[in-house]
Amino acid sequence: MSIAVERFAKYGYRQTKISDIVGQAGVAQGTFYWYFKSKEAVALEIIAAGKERLLQVIGQGYRKQVGSVQDMVQSSQMLLGGLFEFARENRYLMEMLLTGSGGDETIRKATHETRVAMEEAFRRNMRRAIELKMLPESMNVEVRSALLMSLIEGVVSRWLFGPVHPEGNLTERTAEELAAETARFEFFGLLGV
Repeated sequence: MSIAVERFAKYGYRQTKISDIVGQAGVAQGTFYWYFKSKEAVALEIIAAGKERLLQVIGQGYRKQVGSVQDMVQSSQMLLGGLFEFARENRYLMEMLLTGSGGDETIRKATHETRVAMEEAFRRNMRRAIELKMLPESMNVEVRSALLMSLIEGVVSRWLFGPVHPEGNLTERTAEELAAETARFEFFGLLGV
């Protein structure tokens, strides 16, 4: 699976052949078919496993008790740090999810559903913060979660995939540095707290 996701990210889903995957893995093509019915099946398994792990990372930020704005910023920074670290460690998965891999409709749909599920997880976190009176009830959670998801997608894409700018290269930042800056922007820029 790790070879398949790397090849899908680097060369595209359509351009990757099962023979490329098994050749790099050093196994017979029959071995591939022992575990997976098709190239689509391995791609869907990669996306499903990635989705599950991403939702676990986001779920760690679910509010259980009331806290101050500073507590919320710190919690968000920890959540984003975990998310950015996950993205760094799973660069090819993130490339497949965020930049597209040229897959067929089934692959594009699974990728889209993963991103929608991530946004919904952020929505649940925001709704919980509203229940705890940590965020205003008047906040439009749907719009704010879409903005937050777009922010995260943009930061991860620029950080991992470029472009590189001579005056300030995001790729040189650590996951923790990006998380701190993104959390501050999330609360003091996007959420207007």
